[in-house]
Amino acid sequence: MNSINVLNLKPLFALALLFIFSKSFAQEISGQLTAVPNQSILLKGFNGLDTYVIDSTQTDADGRFVLEFAPKDYGMGLLIPENNKSFLAVLGKEMVKLNGENTSLPESIQISKGAQNKAFMQYARQQPKREQALSAWEYLQKIYTEEAIFKKEKAALSAIEKEIQHIYSSEQEFLDKLPSDSYLSWYIPVRKLLSSVAQVAQYRPEEIPATRQALQNLDYADERLYTSGLLKEAIENHVWFIENSSGALDQVFADLNESIDLMLAQLIHDEAKYNTLTEYLFNLLEKRSLFTSAEYLALKVLNEQSCSLNDDVAKQLESYRQMKKGNTAPDIRFGQYTYFPEGMKAASLKEIDATYKVVVFAAGWCGHCREQTPQLVEHYTAWKDKAVEVVLVSLDENTTDFVNFTGALPFVSTTTLKKWDTKAAQDYHIYATPSYFLLDKDLKIILKPKNLAHLNAYIQQLKN
Repeated sequence: MNSINVLNLKPLFALALLFIFSKSFAQEISGQLTAVPNQSILLKGFNGLDTYVIDSTQTDADGRFVLEFAPKDYGMGLLIPENNKSFLAVLGKEMVKLNGENTSLPESIQISKGAQNKAFMQYARQQPKREQALSAWEYLQKIYTEEAIFKKEKAALSAIEKEIQHIYSSEQEFLDKLPSDSYLSWYIPVRKLLSSVAQVAQYRPEEIPATRQALQNLDYADERLYTSGLLKEAIENHVWFIENSSGALDQVFADLNESIDLMLAQLIHDEAKYNTLTEYLFNLLEKRSLFTSAEYLALKVLNEQSCSLNDDVAKQLESYRQMKKGNTAPDIRFGQYTYFPEGMKAASLKEIDATYKVVVFAAGWCGHCREQTPQLVEHYTAWKDKAVEVVLVSLDENTTDFVNFTGALPFVSTTTLKKWDTKAAQDYHIYATPSYFLLDKDLKIILKPKNLAHLNAYIQQLKN
C-alpha cells in the first residue's frame, strides 16, 4: 500500500518541481496606476508582425497589478490597461516596477525598478529635446553658412557647430553607457534609424548613402527584430526610403532588388522568417505599385530551392511567374452556367471576337466586388468603342448567388460554382477578388492591373 502511495505521488512531485522551476525563471512587471482601479490590464509581446498576450490581470481598487513574463517573452512589451493607450516596456532579465496615473499620461509614469526600463524612459524623455535643439542649431548653421550677412561671423558659426557636436556626443555617451549585451543597446539605434528615414530623404541628402547602408546592414535573421515590434516598420521604411531617395524609377527598382537579395540571403535557413518577410514584402510592393520589384521578388523566391513556401504565399507568387505580361493566358471554357449578352455565343474565351478582352474574377460574397461592379458596367459602355469585351468569372458557390450577382450584367459571366477550386481561378493563380487581366485577341497578357482604376486608365489610352 505504501509503495502505491509513493508511485501516486511521483506525478504530483514532478508537477510541483516543474511549477517551482518555471516560477524561478519568471519575471514580473508590477506597479500602480492610480487612475485605473478595478480594470483589466494586458501584457503583450511581439512575434514578428503580430502581437500576443503574455499575461492579463485585474487591477485592485488602488490600481495595483502584477503581470508575469518568461524568457521566451524577452524583447519589447506592451502594457495595455483597459481603455488606455499602450505603454512600451523592456522585457528582460529584470523585475520591472512602475507607478503613475495611467498610460494615457506617459509623463505621469515613473520607473522605480528595472535598470533597462529606467534607461529607456530616460532616453525617451531626453531624446526629443535633443532633436528639437539639434533642429534649431542646424537651422542656424545653414543660415550662418549660406546667408551673406552672417557668413563673416566665424566665431558664431564655430559656436553653433560646437553645440551641434555636443548634442551628438551627448546621445552617443548615453548609448555607450548601456551594457553591450543589453536589448536596449540594439533596440535604440535600430529604432532611431527607422524613424530617421523621412527626414534624411527629404531634408538631409548628405546622409542618404550612410542611411541606405545602415538599412541594408539590418539583420533580418536577428531574433531581436522579431520581438521588438519594429519588423513591419523596418520593411516599410526600407522600401519607402529607396522609393524616395534613389531618383529615377529604374534606379529605384535596381536598389529595391539589391535589398531584396540581401534580405532573402539572410533568411535562407529559417523558413518561418523567410515566409513572413516574403509575404509581407510582396504585398507591400504591390500596394505601392512597385510591380517590377514585386515580380523580381516572386521569381527569385519561386526559383529558390533551399526554402519551402507556405501554400498561400506560393500561390500569390506563382501568379507573377505564370501570369506576367507577355505570357499567354489560359483559355477559359464556358460551361453550363454561362450568361451571354444578346447576339453573342462562344465556347471559350478565345472564341470571343474582340481586339481586347478583360477577364475579371469576382464573387457576390466579395464586398469590394459588389462595390466595383457598377463602375465596371459603366466603364464597359465606353470600352466597347475600343473593341473591348469583358468576361466575368464568378467564384460563387450556388446558382442563386451567381444569378443575383451577375444577372443584370451586360457582358459575359460564367461560373462552375466551385469558388477557389474553379478551374479558371486555379489556371490564373487567383488568390484574391476582384482580380483583373487585360488580354489581346490571342489571349496574350497586356496588363495585370492592380485595380479597376488602373485598368480603366490603361484602356483609355488604347487606340480605337
